[in-house]
Amino acid sequence: MSTIYIRTLKRAEHTVFCVAEGQKIYYDPQFNRRIPYSSGQQVKRSLIDSLSKALNEVPSPTTFLFDVNNKNEMKEGEVYATCDPTYADQLFGGWMKAAKGGKDRTIKRRSPLSISAMRGLHPLLAGIDKENVSFDRSERPNNKVIIRNEKDEILNEEQIAKLLEGKDRSLSRKWIPDNARATGLFVQDIALDLRRLFCVLLNKLEPEITEDTENKLREAGWQETETVFGTSLVAPKDVRDRLIPALAHAIIHWSITSNQSRTFSLMETLAVSVSDNANKIAGSIRAKLKEEEDNKAEPIVEEELDGVESYVTLSAGGYVRTKKETTDALDKAEQSLIEKMLAFDYENQLN
Repeated sequence: MSTIYIRTLKRAEHTVFCVAEGQKIYYDPQFNRRIPYSSGQQVKRSLIDSLSKALNEVPSPTTFLFDVNNKNEMKEGEVYATCDPTYADQLFGGWMKAAKGGKDRTIKRRSPLSISAMRGLHPLLAGIDKENVSFDRSERPNNKVIIRNEKDEILNEEQIAKLLEGKDRSLSRKWIPDNARATGLFVQDIALDLRRLFCVLLNKLEPEITEDTENKLREAGWQETETVFGTSLVAPKDVRDRLIPALAHAIIHWSITSNQSRTFSLMETLAVSVSDNANKIAGSIRAKLKEEEDNKAEPIVEEELDGVESYVTLSAGGYVRTKKETTDALDKAEQSLIEKMLAFDYENQLN
């Protein structure tokens, strides 16, 4: 087994995944519904945040470059990742560094984690609702109100008072209509490539690291090995033993907490399935249309599917027909991932 597939079922309640007109959505043409989703990039960032917390480490720094022209105008330049696999978020998250002007070689590492968007389990089991909200600070006497005219001149209090004559208008309250909120059952998939997980490719034609980084890794005990991708450096066993439990924890326990200051949801995990078969993992957590009712779907978690390990939490009992829910379901799922990652022979992949 060289790839582990993980499917996660979560429930979200009146919350926000991403801010784009209130909430990112896509259109399902078969059921004529707009479905909220969280992008794979946001899920990846949430997972990396969870990883850093589990390791109690600060993520790798990022370099931001800016250019200034002869008019003293500053423009956005490149953004560089650290490109150093000794940082866990870089090793698992991947990187790309393309220098301006093409003078230096582009270095890039494909992440061993392929991460899908978190989307509705079924178009009939997830959706959006809208609410009107307000930003109200009218009870505070120390607010500062600035009104500018067409010449960008600031009006004085007498001019503001004259402007408001005959108008029922608050200057300390903003009305924000039609805020989209996500609710329903959502599914998300991860493919974990064990062959790449702790290996950095030594390919001079398509480099993943610089020569300086290569020398640094060799001095730190990274050993040269052969993989299906070519000659690589593999992380020492003590590094793997330290990172694997944290990565397993992050994969099972990640959560989206951004953009939710007023709309927080626990986004509790209802079920997790683990397999080395992509087709079976797709059927392990799914939905099925009800025959006796139109436009109704039922969530299904296959508790006994050959080749798939299913872990069902207590919360799932309120939304899915199940007899397998346990208090330690997520702990068992985490331990299963740890055992699978520890069992892989990273040094002798071709044997």
